[in-house]
Amino acid sequence: MANMELVQKLRNETGAGIMDIKQALVEANDDEKMALELLRKRGQKIAAKKQAERVAKSGLVEAYIHAGGRIGSMILLACETDFVAKNEEFRNLAKEIAMQVAAMKPEYVNREDVPSDVVEKEKEIYKEQLKAEGKPEAMWDNISEGKLEKYYEQVCLLDQVYIKDDSKKVKDLVNEMTAKLGEKLEVKQMVVFGI
Repeated sequence: MANMELVQKLRNETGAGIMDIKQALVEANDDEKMALELLRKRGQKIAAKKQAERVAKSGLVEAYIHAGGRIGSMILLACETDFVAKNEEFRNLAKEIAMQVAAMKPEYVNREDVPSDVVEKEKEIYKEQLKAEGKPEAMWDNISEGKLEKYYEQVCLLDQVYIKDDSKKVKDLVNEMTAKLGEKLEVKQMVVFGI
């Protein structure tokens, strides 16, 4: 029988259902960390399905101002219903993402937004670097793909490491909240202002 305090703790952290938590604890032999990981993976699968199937037509604009008014950002975080748009956890997520945008100044919301000519130019640069370093040509594609992943982590909001928890990416925050609130959530737009 699962410890109810542990079940409640995991429920607060993940927003997962009690039966799902109990099942994860059984599978993890009551190992809290392992159960949390199982719940997060399942939550991401649920979130991915919800993201693909639904339309985010409601939401809110959130702004964040920092450094004595010298840096600011605005984001449009969309959801499916006004009910969720008014939810405190949804609003907190919007604030966290706006803060991330101000701090890290991403150029794109996600990797699909990066123009193909920019991606090709990056790959060319990587190959020139590898050639100059004397790396074998057979390795260039694999190394370039790894460098491209690092590039996405710098310029794409959803691929960036979350500034308050380096074990998560911004897309993990969105996926966790999607699983918790049961609606599709999507960062539609963002902008950074600065002097």
